Amino acid sequence: MDVDPRHYNHVAINDNDVHNIVLSYLVHNCYKESVESFVASTGMKQPADCLEDMEKRKRIFHCAVEGNALKAIELTEQLAPDLLGKKKELHFDLLSLHFVELVCSKKCTEALEFAQNQLTPFGKVERYVSKLEDFMALLAYEEPEKSPMFHLLSLDYRQQVADSLNRAVLAHSNLPNYTAMERLIQQTTVVRQSISEENAKNGPPPFSLKDFIRS
Repeated sequence: MDVDPRHYNHVAINDNDVHNIVLSYLVHNCYKESVESFVASTGMKQPADCLEDMEKRKRIFHCAVEGNALKAIELTEQLAPDLLGKKKELHFDLLSLHFVELVCSKKCTEALEFAQNQLTPFGKVERYVSKLEDFMALLAYEEPEKSPMFHLLSLDYRQQVADSLNRAVLAHSNLPNYTAMERLIQQTTVVRQSISEENAKNGPPPFSLKDFIRS
């Protein structure tokens, strides 16, 4: 049978472990004010260079989310000079954000010139060809937001690129690129799915993280 959630009430949890999990999440997502408040209220030791690092990453993240990709690239190169040279796909994604901004601003000639100079060189590598074709296709639509590639203009796409950039910057600084909370959720999900599969014939339905959180 699946484990009764009420049994978890008897498991001892170290407060310091919980605090570290929360702090990891706040630092990862650049919540500077929350980190300061949390550290002050718990008496934890603030990670070295934590606040300065968060400020820099937060600015880079916001530039990417707001579509100011060239500024995000500039700031990234200042913080991690060789990162984008090694992470070609991430560099392509950032350049594509700028291309999209030009398209949305109806600067089609400028967008085409930018694509020819900055994006088409990536077309020599097969894995970029399909994405490059999707971006270039946006120029064919008077209202690109109504095109089949509309998702490339979305906040979700910018958020995805910004998240990838933030993780890459963290890894470049030899810091975890996933929070402790994310790893715990991943591990918990795998364990619960395994238990559900073992008891599939007579046990409860397959484990759903979303349903578990709602319960």
